[in-house]
Amino acid sequence: MWEFAVLGLAGLIVMTVAADQLVVGSGRLAARWGVSPVVVGVVVIGFGTSAPELVVSGLAAAHGETGLALGNLAGSDIINLTLVLGLAGLVGPLAVRSSVPRREAPLAAAAVALFALLAAVGLGRAGGAVLALATGGAVVLLLRFSRVRPADPMAAEVTEFLATGPAPRAGRDVLRALLGLAGTLLGAQVLVSSAAGAAGRLGLSPAVIGFTVVALGTSVPELVTTVQAQRRREGDLVVGNLLGSNLINSVGGGALVGLAGRGTPARLGWPAAGALVGVSLLAWLLLHRRRRLTRPEAGLLLVVYLLTVPLLV
Repeated sequence: MWEFAVLGLAGLIVMTVAADQLVVGSGRLAARWGVSPVVVGVVVIGFGTSAPELVVSGLAAAHGETGLALGNLAGSDIINLTLVLGLAGLVGPLAVRSSVPRREAPLAAAAVALFALLAAVGLGRAGGAVLALATGGAVVLLLRFSRVRPADPMAAEVTEFLATGPAPRAGRDVLRALLGLAGTLLGAQVLVSSAAGAAGRLGLSPAVIGFTVVALGTSVPELVTTVQAQRRREGDLVVGNLLGSNLINSVGGGALVGLAGRGTPARLGWPAAGALVGVSLLAWLLLHRRRRLTRPEAGLLLVVYLLTVPLLV
């Protein structure tokens, strides 16, 4: 059993470090190539922080571990909007001033609801195709949401987030992004193999391992980005990153699971699907009320996470 734990931890560490380098490298390259900072924040960083979930779930589905794949996506979505957002809110109140997260929130909630419904009834090739089309539509809408007024604070927050020292040469950013992608793929492969092996050794369902250990692991990049942004009081980037990650996890990750599966539809239990939708709506409601998240509300999200764990397992 210990060998699975050691391999899983090694895969998690490699994947976490690599995903962070992928986010920074790809974000800097996009900015260097003239992409709007808001597009970098909404699309590039969103996909970068979701890379572990996408890769882990895609590989798991291709290996026939569809329970682990769906558990990882659903668990990560719940963790992002309860544990990660709650911890960020406890550090300091989160204020949402940009129009981007406010427009992104209902889109993310709709994506989560669509994924939860298809996963609850059985996510096969047809459902994967629907989610693939939804992914394309979501990217188009995200690009539209990125058209903001010059005074919108999101652009400045993204620029500050990526400016972590003297600007390196473009070649270094290319190498950083490529190595980050390779490390994410390698770490994900090791994590999936060790998680499936541990589930078999312990007699647990792979879905339980996916909901808990794997989902916590693949959510670390979102947590790292959240901590870095919150230290600079970049609340719009924090909220936008978490909403964007859930959006991409749900439609993009769900599409990969449905299309990469081996024919048998993957299913998510109705309690887990209901918890997933409920958490998404709760976070949207809390952020929509006063466009900020207070410490008591952040504490509530942490309690909600603890209450949802029994529904997931």
